[in-house]
Amino acid sequence: MLRSLKRALAVAPAVLAMAATAVVATGTSASAAANPGPGFPAQYAAPYVETWASPSAMTNVRNATGLKYFTLAFVIDAGGCNAKFNGDTDVTDSGWTSAVNSARAAGGDVIVSFGGASGTELGVSCTSVSALKTQYKKVIDALNLTRIDLDIEGGTLDNTTANNRRNQALAQLQQEYASAGKKLDVQYTLPVDPTGLLQDSLDLLGNAKSNNLNVNLVNIMTMDYGPALDMGKAATDAATALHTQLGRIWTTKTDAQLWAMEGNTPMIGVNDVTSEVFSTGNATTVANFAKSKGIQELAFWALGRDKSCGSNGQLSDTCSGTSQSAWQFSSIFNGITGGGGTTPPTQGTGQITGLGGKCVDVNAASSANGSAVQLYDCNGSNAQQWTVGTDGTVRALGKCLDVAAAGTANGSKVQIYDCNGTAAQKWAKGTGSTLVNSGSGRCLDVTDNSSANLTRLQIWDCFGGSNQQFHLPA
Repeated sequence: MLRSLKRALAVAPAVLAMAATAVVATGTSASAAANPGPGFPAQYAAPYVETWASPSAMTNVRNATGLKYFTLAFVIDAGGCNAKFNGDTDVTDSGWTSAVNSARAAGGDVIVSFGGASGTELGVSCTSVSALKTQYKKVIDALNLTRIDLDIEGGTLDNTTANNRRNQALAQLQQEYASAGKKLDVQYTLPVDPTGLLQDSLDLLGNAKSNNLNVNLVNIMTMDYGPALDMGKAATDAATALHTQLGRIWTTKTDAQLWAMEGNTPMIGVNDVTSEVFSTGNATTVANFAKSKGIQELAFWALGRDKSCGSNGQLSDTCSGTSQSAWQFSSIFNGITGGGGTTPPTQGTGQITGLGGKCVDVNAASSANGSAVQLYDCNGSNAQQWTVGTDGTVRALGKCLDVAAAGTANGSKVQIYDCNGTAAQKWAKGTGSTLVNSGSGRCLDVTDNSSANLTRLQIWDCFGGSNQQFHLPA
């Protein structure tokens, strides 16, 4: 990742330096598609992870700090319009698939970033919309993604033909996935000045809107400005300027929605412009600002640099060059994850009864992520004690009632999962005693209209049948 400078600066791209010395530390065997993930909360930290390094860094930082969301960088062309990690590693690589599955099993999720500062971006190398869609879909399906990042910088940013092709391909994919009951959030990562986005980035976003691409987030690279600056203030100034710029493009969005459309990504420690140093104090400034404004995502370049060097002041691809403890930037930015994470006020706690007078029950009273939600004889156990929150959540055993893989199709199964603030975990009372999922607009439903013990709950088109009537605790 290197911001696209519009000045005559001789800047050595960090990504190019890293890629030049990269050693892929994963196995070469392919694996089955990754397990689906829970999606993302209202606010989260998802630093960039170098896919030419070892995927074990994801487990190590999670164990040390609790951080569980990541951005895998980068998917680029391997030649002939062929998407691969770092241009040389299959996206089905077993090492990375295992790391993704582990993050999701711990309640986290991953974004894949396409593009970056080096190599050939797919929007340039794939010369038709259909070919480009095929490559994006290959990656999305292999890793069961619900969110992707497009890091567009350097000369690629000024390639208006590629920008239009990319936006068309992504808009079509969004529509196709939506028709299949799946969600695809698209975000752009773009270079920025403290005064905001440059015109080429604004043109790209305008083109996205004109192509009916739903851009969920605009993530700014708050790094490599040129002169030495207070890097914390520069990042928050850029975010404030971006807020105004986004409002000029998406004119119907509220102030809060515009803040929630932002991401902010500094380069930790010594930047490529070595007079710029992003310190842990700067990180605290940015995290506090992001949390107070409701900025959706914080990231940084890059996870493999989140430790001190032997001495401060050096630019390195394996350490930050500033005073810090191991994983300190990850820990600071992870403070925004979940948007506060407090348990909301409740509307009531107790049993939820449904078809045949049976209770909504967590299978085997297991609090593990993914545990099935079912009907069962009412027995007063903790597996049948549900708390209805004023935030739309329904909780048992410390977890939230959740639609698996954030599914929106009829028949998508219901489970419990770590509460993460996503629409898959938001429920509202509908007509009669129905319970409507916010993410899908479909009703909680007893499969096959069966009142037998162990019958799984799902979502289905609301029609008001007896198998969609659920009586909540007072």
